[in-house]
Amino acid sequence: MLGSSEQAMDLRDMDTFFRHYLLCALWSSTDNANESGGDPLDDNYGIADFTPDAKAKLREDCVAFVDTNLTDLASIDAKQAGHDFWLTRNGHGAGFWDRGLGALGERLTKASKPYGSCDIVVGDDGMLHI
Repeated sequence: MLGSSEQAMDLRDMDTFFRHYLLCALWSSTDNANESGGDPLDDNYGIADFTPDAKAKLREDCVAFVDTNLTDLASIDAKQAGHDFWLTRNGHGAGFWDRGLGALGERLTKASKPYGSCDIVVGDDGMLHI
């Protein structure tokens, strides 16, 4: 469980990790409002626009990832790590693997893959769902 290791991120770091994970999700996703993909979600939506269920599931993934990779994440800024987890799990052209982290980046990339990709969609209710 998060917090069980001397190297565990404290609650502030986990909150920072999660916040930047969500911000990256908004930045890298579009509303699919037209054939060209539409507008980036961060143009019209913010963290508060995720449904409680979506936030809970996404946070669950983040906590599990951090808890499983505490040692490797100890040397990475929580903001960058949250950003990179979103990019890497979704197969974007950037992430842990391209930060010049060497074997550390390769391990975190491999650790991200079991979480699979995650799509954000704008629901009929105007809220963000996964």
